[in-house]
Amino acid sequence: MLVRIRSKEGTVRVEVNPTDDVVVLGQKIAAILNIADPVSIMISDQPQVAGARRIFDFWGKSLASIGVQHGDLLFVTIDTSSSEELESTPTLPAVAIEDHTSIISPPMAPVMVDAVDEYLEKQSGLIKRGRDPKFCKHTVNGMCDYCMPMEPYDSRYLEQNKIKHMSFHAYLRQLNAAQKGKDAQAAGSAKAVAPLEEPNYKVKVPCKGRHAPWPEGICTKCQPSAVTLQSQPFRLVDYIEFSAASLIDNFIHYWRSTGCQRFGYLYGRYEPYTEVPLGIKAVVEAIYEPPQQTALDGVALAPQYFGSEEEARIDAVALACGLRRVGCIFTDLIDDGTSRGTVVTKRHVDSYFLSSLECCFAAEMQRRHPNTTSTSYSTSGKFGSKFVTCVLSGNEEGHVDVAGYQVSNTCVAMVDAGIVEPSVKPSVMRVKEAVAGVRYVPEVFYKYKNKYGVNVQESAKPTFPVDYLLVNVSHGFPQTAKPLFTASTPFPIENRIGLDTQDFDALRRYLTVPDFANAVSDFHLLCFVMGMGVLGKLEFETLVRVAMSKDPTEVAKLVELGGWKTLQMVMQESVKAAPQSHLGHTSAVSSPPMSRTGSTASSAAGSAGRAAPELISCRHCTLLNPGTNVNCEICSLPLRD
Repeated sequence: MLVRIRSKEGTVRVEVNPTDDVVVLGQKIAAILNIADPVSIMISDQPQVAGARRIFDFWGKSLASIGVQHGDLLFVTIDTSSSEELESTPTLPAVAIEDHTSIISPPMAPVMVDAVDEYLEKQSGLIKRGRDPKFCKHTVNGMCDYCMPMEPYDSRYLEQNKIKHMSFHAYLRQLNAAQKGKDAQAAGSAKAVAPLEEPNYKVKVPCKGRHAPWPEGICTKCQPSAVTLQSQPFRLVDYIEFSAASLIDNFIHYWRSTGCQRFGYLYGRYEPYTEVPLGIKAVVEAIYEPPQQTALDGVALAPQYFGSEEEARIDAVALACGLRRVGCIFTDLIDDGTSRGTVVTKRHVDSYFLSSLECCFAAEMQRRHPNTTSTSYSTSGKFGSKFVTCVLSGNEEGHVDVAGYQVSNTCVAMVDAGIVEPSVKPSVMRVKEAVAGVRYVPEVFYKYKNKYGVNVQESAKPTFPVDYLLVNVSHGFPQTAKPLFTASTPFPIENRIGLDTQDFDALRRYLTVPDFANAVSDFHLLCFVMGMGVLGKLEFETLVRVAMSKDPTEVAKLVELGGWKTLQMVMQESVKAAPQSHLGHTSAVSSPPMSRTGSTASSAAGSAGRAAPELISCRHCTLLNPGTNVNCEICSLPLRD
């Protein structure tokens, strides 16, 4: 719903949900009106200041509960109490989903910078060079211009090593060096100011000019400046590392089985990347596949997943494993019909690498996952995003390959302002038409070299190439794979209707293996177990430690917990509803660890084994077969050596 906010700066519209906490409205008002301390905001439904109340008086209440409806007009003033009183006022609380995730950070809270950024900020970043035998004439301990270390943003080094986009921290060093020089010339000081500012192509509301607020009025102070497209010189992620090749194999298994495309979120962590000066790499440990509708030519994501309890739960599982959402991946594969396992090559230099529709999606994902920076670099504490987009498609040889991308900050700002939209032709982006009083579209230009080698500036209306928006990110696999999740056989993957099934019986059969600790070391299994709601916080944390460390001591702790025993009983109940031919799965192999006081599962396993001595277990799929069989009835593999 839309709520009108009137202050001395004018009237603005704020979009909120009726179920939102008043904290949400307060933070949006503070962002629009540039209020440093949201606690000082006072709201009222009357223009009289005497009836206004501080916004923190409504902690924990939804907008609907205090009577705020669509179209209501609220009057906002700033509390002029003494600084001592404001300092004693508690900060607004975070609004939480259940008890394991937060969707709004408390106002005035310190910016939480990523650990990899804190580490790289402390590094010198200088590129060391050896002694040049041709030009260095000094002693061994000396140094000259030919052997002194280079800055991480040195243009000659970047060109020699074919680094198209410098790392983000190298870009920061370059900006700081330029800013220090300007400050030193202007005031004789080398103090640097915050050099980062994200582009914004929205009309500034409210405007301090003496006119009616947009859309009734506009002036040169509040209208966005013209946009000149150019390749972004830096990237926030320099490399994407998949911890194991099985991640990609398991993901494209869906396409191999159905012929339909697939989408997934990448969960991992950020680490320093030593191949690039002050570089950052995203290490991918798991791929989660959200609810989606798949087709031969694309994927439609379920809109109810965004902001849902399921999304928060998956992020909470990742956080418990020390991971976070670092990107997304999707397939664009078409078999070429040669029966050689090759696919059609669709994305190349003469067509496109990332379509305009995919660029808009990547921009929206990057907007939702901002990168936090120190306030010494950005006054807002945010700049760009580390969120990456990967596509699985055919390379020039027709083999399935991964390509990694980000879109520029300019692209994110243009999509956020609603001034561009996808085109029917995937290689070009369309600039929307301006609509009087509804949508303001600034002038958009792009530069290119014509056939004579001369730089030419041309209007981007109505379309321009998407290449101006792309930032390439290299990818690869480690030389020695050390994945975080070590399960040899993957647990059935979520949301694969008709292909994989996740239920209690599937979990029971999956856990009936000798190596229990490695079996539970699977991200999909952890997500499923948490979604069951059987384990409490303590039991789930213990299960995560078992999955991460494989420590027998942690396994012993887990099996003694009441929540785990309850889960075992629930799984065993699924045996009663299963067909008789599948009951042997429990008795054929070792059951999962149980407490020393006894277990229903292990008793049932022993009973099944005594009741059917003439059966033989398949060593490949664990199905119990009649002792007279030579091959397994399910997998058709030999039952004996």
